[in-house]
Amino acid sequence: MSQMLAFVIVVLILFIGDVIATRTKAWVPSVFVCAILFLFGYWTFFPSNIVEITGILPIVATLLMYLLITNMGTLLSVRELMNQWKTILIALSGILGIVALLFTIGTLLFDFKTVVIVVPPLVGGIVSSLIMSEAAKAAGLMSLSIIAILIYVMQGFAGYPLTSIMLKKEGSRILSKYRSGEWSPPNEAAQTDGSDNHDIPWMFRKIPDKYNTSYFKFLRLGLVSFLAYGLSVLINPFLTISPFVLCLLFGIIATSIGFLERQPLQKANGFGFTIMGLMLFIFDGLKNATPEMLLDLLWPMFGTIIIGVIGMYIFSFIVGKTLGVSKELAFAVSLTALYGFPADYIITNEVINSLTTDPKERDALTSHMLPPMLVAGFITVTIVSVILAGILVGLI
Repeated sequence: MSQMLAFVIVVLILFIGDVIATRTKAWVPSVFVCAILFLFGYWTFFPSNIVEITGILPIVATLLMYLLITNMGTLLSVRELMNQWKTILIALSGILGIVALLFTIGTLLFDFKTVVIVVPPLVGGIVSSLIMSEAAKAAGLMSLSIIAILIYVMQGFAGYPLTSIMLKKEGSRILSKYRSGEWSPPNEAAQTDGSDNHDIPWMFRKIPDKYNTSYFKFLRLGLVSFLAYGLSVLINPFLTISPFVLCLLFGIIATSIGFLERQPLQKANGFGFTIMGLMLFIFDGLKNATPEMLLDLLWPMFGTIIIGVIGMYIFSFIVGKTLGVSKELAFAVSLTALYGFPADYIITNEVINSLTTDPKERDALTSHMLPPMLVAGFITVTIVSVILAGILVGLI
């Protein structure tokens, strides 16, 4: 298959996902549709390396991840991050719910080692999945090494539609209050006074606009990402922190001190390509899920996912109610453990766009729903799941 044919096919799939999400007003998320189409493609006529053929190699996807996560950090301020302490508690409670139900009810239905191996991938991403898969393979548990990857591949099928439903309910409720004047976003003043709308952050205000090119935006964004990566390497002998977590934090800090503007990728006209490349890399993981593997592991895979989601809902509901957070937003925040970034960003934006076309209303909904979804995704997938994998791997 030629590079351009592969590119046309995979981008067509992404477009179909967008169309269906738009037509259904985000009740059917684009990532859910695309995952199904990619799975069908791999089972029929796709070459297994179709994403690599397009030119989106793992090293390219890593670069895009650095830039995109730093860009996401520009959407948050230090104050907004500190305000997300409720989000962090709810996200942790959702993980606790998964662990609690799977190590009680789950062990009655499945082998103990099966439960041990599925928990980290269920609350995290590819890193925790690979840790558990390699550990199972080293122990001679080949089928369980496969299920660790399958859980990572398939858990989104539960998380995507549930998140969309919860966010649509939450968004509709908040939008109704916003229109009636019963609620206004905490940062509405910052949104309407033009303080965040400058093309150049205040640190570079004296530079003429003609020099603020796309390359200059990419340069500053890349520099912040490099500093985050450099710090993670520097402290690695003493403390292991994912460079992606530091990219988020550095993006927040760089925006707060006036080094980066908000959403520099969008202003450099690079956001669409970045999202496209990263989503293709994520769907590339579906090439490992063959029909035979799915049939053999169907019951333990879906059984553990269902039990985990139930535990997540119960615990997040209790903690959310205690903290005064709606059950819809609390559950949506917890569900980020099933897919993480960038799916949390994409689904949230799809829902917002489906609820309103008014820029101020979009800003209001974004300020209410996007920060907790982003923070929760990083807490669950990037941090907690890796720690949990490091603990549970000793039980295999």
